[in-house]
Amino acid sequence: MRIPFHKMHGLGNDFVVIDARTAPLAMSAQRAAALADRHTGIGCDQLIVLEPSSRADVTMRIFNPDGSEVGACGNASRAVGLLLGGRTRIETAGGLIEAEAGDSGISVDMGVPRFDWDAIPLAYAMDTLAMPVGWDDLADPVAVNVGNPHAVFFVEDAQAVDLARLGPIIETDPVFPERVNVNVAHVAGPDHIVLRVWERGAGLTRACGTGACATAVAAMRRRLTGRQVRVDLPGGSLVIAWREDGTILMTGPASASFDGAFDDALYPL
Repeated sequence: MRIPFHKMHGLGNDFVVIDARTAPLAMSAQRAAALADRHTGIGCDQLIVLEPSSRADVTMRIFNPDGSEVGACGNASRAVGLLLGGRTRIETAGGLIEAEAGDSGISVDMGVPRFDWDAIPLAYAMDTLAMPVGWDDLADPVAVNVGNPHAVFFVEDAQAVDLARLGPIIETDPVFPERVNVNVAHVAGPDHIVLRVWERGAGLTRACGTGACATAVAAMRRRLTGRQVRVDLPGGSLVIAWREDGTILMTGPASASFDGAFDDALYPL
């Protein structure tokens, strides 16, 4: 059986999107990893499976290249918003979000960030605004959960950090029992942040929407910026606003690359 898919990206963070709302598709870690493989599969940063929802317009399941399933992906949320059009309520493992297309791109209401240590989660209680931990020159991160866990380090120069080496060490540290996304950022101005991200289960990425949200909120909590900022990532820029009602609004582009189909039998469960 041939399974259709859409290839999409947000700021170069690319996705294989499978619409399984009318024709259910079984997915496992092994199958997701095989489809995401850039050499022997279709290739993507995340595999997205759309399924029916009793609470929203659609359920979005998100699989990393290693096959692990995660609760949130900001760039994929914009891609799904573009694919479905209009205003779309999306159910994720990390909570309900809402996407809407507009003149400035796709805007996604990412919900309310969480800061309690057990909501990140961390292995034990500590201050999440300045965690008393460190790895080499990276120390005192802010911990934020925006549907998935993030540690945000503010540094003098985000480009100078050896994130390819430190990212996997921090991601898998026992202090983060569900692993963590690692963000290194420097504040270039009261409304401007430069960011690089090591993504849990995916590695270095050109863009991470939830990372941009987590980093913006972390900067705002530390009073380093105002309530709306531009976040520059290697793949491009996002605008993040932390609204008065406590929710985060992320706005940025999403693009369709091509459509295709794969042979279901070539990717066994």
